[in-house]
Amino acid sequence: MDRIVYDRMAAHDSTHWWYRARRDILADYLTRYAALPSPARILEIGCGTGHNLPMLAGFGEVDAIEIDPAAREIASERLGKPVGDAPLPELTGVPRGHYDLIAVLDVVEHIEDDVAALAAMRACLAPGGKILIAVPAHQWMWSAHDTVNHHHRRYSKATLKAAIEQAGLKTEKLGYFNSLLFPLAAAARIAGRMSGRDDSDDSPPPGPVNALFERIFRLERHLVGRVPMTPGVSIVTLAKP
Repeated sequence: MDRIVYDRMAAHDSTHWWYRARRDILADYLTRYAALPSPARILEIGCGTGHNLPMLAGFGEVDAIEIDPAAREIASERLGKPVGDAPLPELTGVPRGHYDLIAVLDVVEHIEDDVAALAAMRACLAPGGKILIAVPAHQWMWSAHDTVNHHHRRYSKATLKAAIEQAGLKTEKLGYFNSLLFPLAAAARIAGRMSGRDDSDDSPPPGPVNALFERIFRLERHLVGRVPMTPGVSIVTLAKP
């Protein structure tokens, strides 16, 4: 990712509506569907500045990997121990057959060979282990945001499921999320494309709007996995061997 993406993440990951509500949604999703042992052995790959690590720590002992040095330093402070730097798809030095949960949250789209990356993660799972995957949805929504984040693709449910199955895994509870705000996001992408003002700035909106978006998005914690969601900005699933 471009340096500015990590800088914005560090500045806003504790206040931006998207980060805050998504953590709550994913925590509820894991609680309901992951069936993790207590405590679980957890690895987050591509942890960025470590903003998901406290949430994941609620389920067990967490290790993490981040290839960007500056983001890795921030994440290590948050985790209280060194964060690794093993890249995908190799995951050199990461123990095989060890983890009850591997979390890759908006990471797989950054990897050119997503199938090889998922297969490497599968090898690191303990018996009964699962991978929590979240990715951006809809290739037609491609924008400057995807470019500065160095994405290789956005996914449909079908293309994500196909990559997971090619890696020797099966999906559970695969579906969209960030659906309630999807009409606004789609309209903004289309308007930006038509006006030629496609903007990669993902800084939070003004305070009242930020708070409103957070409340709306957080409502999905009661819906994701329980009911079929309408198209959303993202897709989430659990994958298991």
